[in-house]
Amino acid sequence: MKKISIIVPCLNEEEALPVYYEKMSAVMDGMSEVEFELLFVDDGSTDGTLGVMRKMSEQDGRCCFLSFSRNFGKEAAIYAGLKHVTGDFAAVMDADLQDPPELLPQMYRIVTEEGYECVAAKRSTRTGEPRIRSFLSEKFYDLVNRISKIRFESGARDYRLMSRRMVDAVLEMSEYNRFSKGIFEWVGFETKWLEYENVERAAGETKWSVRKLFLYSLEGITGFSVAPLSLASVMGMVFCGLSFFMILFIIVRTIVWGDPVSGWPSLVCIIFLVSGIQLFCTGIVGQYLSKTYLETKRRPVFILKEDSREEAAAALKKRGREDKNVIPMQNSREEKKVSGGVLSGYRQ
Repeated sequence: MKKISIIVPCLNEEEALPVYYEKMSAVMDGMSEVEFELLFVDDGSTDGTLGVMRKMSEQDGRCCFLSFSRNFGKEAAIYAGLKHVTGDFAAVMDADLQDPPELLPQMYRIVTEEGYECVAAKRSTRTGEPRIRSFLSEKFYDLVNRISKIRFESGARDYRLMSRRMVDAVLEMSEYNRFSKGIFEWVGFETKWLEYENVERAAGETKWSVRKLFLYSLEGITGFSVAPLSLASVMGMVFCGLSFFMILFIIVRTIVWGDPVSGWPSLVCIIFLVSGIQLFCTGIVGQYLSKTYLETKRRPVFILKEDSREEAAAALKKRGREDKNVIPMQNSREEKKVSGGVLSGYRQ
């Protein structure tokens, strides 16, 4: 029997988890030909998320969880989940039900019957999402597709079902600065996209502000394109050429017309413009340098505080040792009689 592992990154999803589990249970019960593993990853939640995970793990053997020592981010949670899953297939799914569990049977059929290594979901509409966020998201995909060598699907979600071969390929990319949408595309493998209409959160509030989305988009751009560095070089050469011609112009004008005082405001504007361009280019280089700096530190992507499967295995092992050391009184007496009577010092 094939096994599907579902990775569910969670950050303060105390309200959403029971709703998600109810929906997911119905899907799992309907796919009786498949074995399931629900791996919840607690990304340093400050509410009762971890307690809910413990209860689900105790009540349903299909549920297990990982808990981080602090908040490492969704990318780290996805990576940790992929490292710890044991299934023939692995899926990434949000707990807020914006990734419809009802698509999973169709995804599984496509992967097993049509020969795809991955089936991914993308939104065909953004109904219910703030307009500014939708606008910025669309512009991000337009920009990154222009400057990157790989293709990013507009509206793509992290929700996807992957074969074990693709999971192993993703795990080969153990970089510290992670952008999963880009990593999934970079490793290749044939992917089929399923479109669905946007679904609003079932419970709780989104953890993605416009600022966080902007920083996340910078991670994608700097992680999968060096075009900004080329832009900085081109702008440097252009302004170097312009400065050269401006110097010639000023020299000629001073020799012919004199009047060195006039033009001071325009000169100040030029200085501010060129200085701004220089700082902008330095900032671009700094972004790439900071990524390189963090990679060379070789810090772990995440640190685990708790692993329910290790705890369960340790408890089972301990119970086994205790059972092995316990000798039933009746059997021990019979054995002693057979071996030649009651041994001295044996308490009746």
